[in-house]
Amino acid sequence: MTLMNAPEYDQVGETRKKNALIGAGVAIALIAVLSVLGFLLGHGWLFMNLPAEHRVKVFLETVQSGDFAKGYGMWQNDPQWQQHPDKYKDYPLSRFTEDWTTASDWHGPVKTFHVDVSKRDDTGTVVASTINGSSKRLFVKIQKKDGTLSYFPLELQY
Repeated sequence: MTLMNAPEYDQVGETRKKNALIGAGVAIALIAVLSVLGFLLGHGWLFMNLPAEHRVKVFLETVQSGDFAKGYGMWQNDPQWQQHPDKYKDYPLSRFTEDWTTASDWHGPVKTFHVDVSKRDDTGTVVASTINGSSKRLFVKIQKKDGTLSYFPLELQY
C-alpha cells in the first residue's frame, strides 16, 4: 500500500474513539472519587453502607413515633412476630419497649436522632446514631446472616 492508496480519513470513527476514551477516563475518575468520598464520609466504599443506615433510620423513626410493636418486628427482622411470640421469649416486646423508653442510655424515649456513621465487617454493619442530642451514641448492628438488629457493645472510632 502506498501513500496514494491510503484509506480515507474517517472523521466519525475518530470522533467515536476519542469520545469513548474520554468517557472511560471520566467513569474511572468518578468511581475513584465516589469510593474515596464514601469512605471519608463514613458511609463505606462507594457508599455501600447507605442501605443499612437507611434501615436504622426507618427503625428509629418507627420507635420515635411510638409504634413499638412494628419496631420490635423490625428489630427481630420478622414483621409477623405476633404469630409466634414464643420464638422471642428471651427478649420480649415488654423488655424492648422498656429499653426504648425508660431504661435507655439517652434517658427517655427517642425524640430526635441523627444517623452519624457506619462500618462494615464480616458479620454485618454497625451504624452509630446520636439520640436526643446525647453525648452517648447508640450503636446498632445489622446481622448479615439473618437481618436482625442488635445492640453493639463497642464504640466506633471515627
